[in-house]
Amino acid sequence: MDLWRAVVLGLVEGLTEFLPVSSTGHLLVTQRLLGIEASAAANTYAIAIQGGAIAAVLVLYRQRLLQMLRGVLGRDADGLHLALALAVAFVPAAIAGLAFDELIEGYLFGPIPVAIAWAVGGVLMLAVSSRLQPGGLRLGRVALPSALLIGVCQCAALWPGVSRSLATILGGVAVGLSLSAAVEFSFLLGLLTLGAATAYKALDSGGVMLAAYGPTVVTAGFVAAWLSAMLSVTWMVNWLQHRRLAVFGWWRIGAALVVLLLVFTHRL
Repeated sequence: MDLWRAVVLGLVEGLTEFLPVSSTGHLLVTQRLLGIEASAAANTYAIAIQGGAIAAVLVLYRQRLLQMLRGVLGRDADGLHLALALAVAFVPAAIAGLAFDELIEGYLFGPIPVAIAWAVGGVLMLAVSSRLQPGGLRLGRVALPSALLIGVCQCAALWPGVSRSLATILGGVAVGLSLSAAVEFSFLLGLLTLGAATAYKALDSGGVMLAAYGPTVVTAGFVAAWLSAMLSVTWMVNWLQHRRLAVFGWWRIGAALVVLLLVFTHRL
């Protein structure tokens, strides 16, 4: 892992983390194309640079986070409700991730499972995009049982290529949130989910990663992920104000076809 590969992976992570296209799938395929062998250090690096994407959302949604902090301190009822909803939504994936982490890494971290997930998710997204209606509940109105259902949907993203954003956005729309509210809930839930996953991997294998790559490479990936995530999240919010989700569905299907072609021609 030299510096330019670290920056490329950071850019891929930041650009795809909060889009409904699966950053894990994109990182896995990019690592293969760059000739980076699967290892504890490489897997940990792919998780650790999520910290850059987390930092981007912390900056962009700082007012919402301050609202939740005020709520926890007893000064904002809506902020407290949202904080509780996010905590409830976080629980299912936290339990499933701890229970099945090794099994998933052993059987699903490969280009073909990713391509299958991309294709299925792409078709689903195209079907849903054509049926989305304007309107829906605002973010502060999400009920706790609905938040739990969104959290259950997030568990599907443990399969690389499904996309945490895809699962949570569609889950949010399914429980009645407006598209903009579902997207914001997905971003905020990502802070908890990605933060926990990053901390877990850093504690478990962070020393191995630093020994293999060094702090400069890790920092470069983090910064690249942060800057590209700032651009990606801002673009997605603006895009969905006037357009539908279909572009992401077509991207997923195209990416799946490219990966399958590379696999069957023995180039991946």
